[in-house]
Amino acid sequence: MADVQTRNDLKSNTRTTAIAILNARLAEAIDLALITKQAHWNVKGPQFIAIHEMLDGFRTELDGHVDTIAERAVQLGGTAHGTLQDVAKTTTLKPYPTDIHKTKDHLAALIDRYAAVAKSARAAIDESDEAGDADTADIFTAYSRALDKSLWFLEAHTQEKE
Repeated sequence: MADVQTRNDLKSNTRTTAIAILNARLAEAIDLALITKQAHWNVKGPQFIAIHEMLDGFRTELDGHVDTIAERAVQLGGTAHGTLQDVAKTTTLKPYPTDIHKTKDHLAALIDRYAAVAKSARAAIDESDEAGDADTADIFTAYSRALDKSLWFLEAHTQEKE
């Protein structure tokens, strides 16, 4: 819902729809960033340093997208809902297991969640475009590309040919 007056010339209903989409995806993005750091801290096993450092890079990139998504909601006259309480209430991601340590287990859990968020981001592209907000659709396009690349990196660690 658009709460703040703005001279942004998008129609009010377009802005309201885009703000709702942005906040829904914001919750997932923050959750995914936290999950990524959880894995970064706790992964153990083969290729530890490579995966540890890769996940740190993923987190940094996610933080940039979180900021862009949240700021777009505010630019449209809305409020970004990024508190822990909002994220816990809104995220669609399955809870991340905190009792895993093996590389393969973290990779499997991350692959599931990155794939789910990438799917949501692609849906948000279409939803934003249908609402008439090409700029928000563009934000989700960039986010989708980044998620797909991260997913590829994660899956590459599990797809060894014999």
